[in-house]
Amino acid sequence: MTILRSIALFLAAAVLEIGGAWLVWQGTREHRGWAWIGAGVIALGAYGFVATLQDDANFGRILAAYGGVFVAGSLAWGMALDGYRPDRWDITGALICLAGVAVIMYAPRGN
Repeated sequence: MTILRSIALFLAAAVLEIGGAWLVWQGTREHRGWAWIGAGVIALGAYGFVATLQDDANFGRILAAYGGVFVAGSLAWGMALDGYRPDRWDITGALICLAGVAVIMYAPRGN
């Protein structure tokens, strides 16, 4: 699997998981109703399938790396849809998480 395909899968997973959680949040906290909640639950389920498309067979590695993508993606989602403005520490933390993703997923291994 190419690194670009792997990154695309991580981005798709982020949209599904963060978007699904956001839809549930909107349906519940913002009183938008069951349709929003249901769409969120479907998106969250789809996220689980997308994660399995990564080439690496190690569940722990994939989910650990995705955690870093989730951190950065959550901040980006908040900026795009909720008007959130991260401070320099949010951005620094997200960059550290993305560096961790790169090490976990793409470091050369002697396997």
